[in-house]
Amino acid sequence: MIIGVPREIKDQEYRIAITSGGVESLRNNGHTVLIERNAGKDSGITDEEFINVGAEIVASHERVFAEADMIVKVKEPLKPECDLLKEGQILFTYLHLASDKTLTRSLMSAKVIAIAYETVETVDGKLPLLIPMSEVAGRLAIQEGAKYLEKPQGGEGILLSGVPGVAPAEVVILGGGVVGTNAAKMAAGLGAQVTILDVNLDCLRYLDDVMEANVITMKSNEYNIRQAIKDADLVVGAVLITGGKAPKLITREMLRIMKPGSVMVDVAIDQGGCIETSHPTSWSDPIFEVDGIIHYCVTNMPGCVPRTSTYALTNATLPYVLEIADLGYSQALREDRALVKGFNVVNGKVTYKGVAKAHNFPYYRLENIIS
Repeated sequence: MIIGVPREIKDQEYRIAITSGGVESLRNNGHTVLIERNAGKDSGITDEEFINVGAEIVASHERVFAEADMIVKVKEPLKPECDLLKEGQILFTYLHLASDKTLTRSLMSAKVIAIAYETVETVDGKLPLLIPMSEVAGRLAIQEGAKYLEKPQGGEGILLSGVPGVAPAEVVILGGGVVGTNAAKMAAGLGAQVTILDVNLDCLRYLDDVMEANVITMKSNEYNIRQAIKDADLVVGAVLITGGKAPKLITREMLRIMKPGSVMVDVAIDQGGCIETSHPTSWSDPIFEVDGIIHYCVTNMPGCVPRTSTYALTNATLPYVLEIADLGYSQALREDRALVKGFNVVNGKVTYKGVAKAHNFPYYRLENIIS
């Protein structure tokens, strides 16, 4: 199979979807790997390194899409890339289609095989290709939130850790999954007072056991959220509905009870956001203010630490890339049931329930489409 790895064109997206080791593994299995020139530069991987393990470096975005049987990316294809997709081509990347009706329509029109990293799901309910970037995003949420609490950035002027004689910041985290857990670890490590809310009591029991004493757990409901954010300096939205739109847990009305200059980092923005007033932002223009509250809603947070993120992501994705390349997508999904839920759009039809429901599109069972 010919695997194409284009340079990412999303605003300040510096990751690449493969490493030198990944190229070598694919080449050892008899596959051809096309990589766009300088695609790995910002992740610290040179064209020469790729060439040394057997990759072919190509000069243009267009050629990668034109010649590849499977496109492996990091982020969803933008409009110029959607125009390059061809019928029957496999697209393997983060898609987050439940929050993007236009992209869903584009993939349907292109009649590609669109497999989303974020919905590949093992039998025990884990999301192996979402976990590594959720770990990065959760930790970054605290790092970025702390920055925007600084007065020159428009924040309250609070140091997350406090100092002797001055109380630390209050951090509230909505969601106790991978993002929330990593955010709590970072905030607690810096000395903040942390409250983490989740609807799952078993999750809260686990967090109560493993977290530091400055982390308290709370059952998530509207009343408790309202009480928690009232004194919060930093709020992290870390809610996930696998493959579906995130619920709106913080309404615009709730902003009125928050402290002016407090910061909200909506990590769920890829899935529509869990804050009513959120909208997607980019690294070029990461924040906006509503009712005196700073909103940080960058949709590709891990892209700012590309060397860490690229290696963390490809550690997880490479085994699946190899399976699809070695077996073809039809046989690969029969042999690895985790891949089944990764298929979001196939031959013009939506094959993931959460996406179909979000956009009121017909839902088709995958087995009825792939013989």
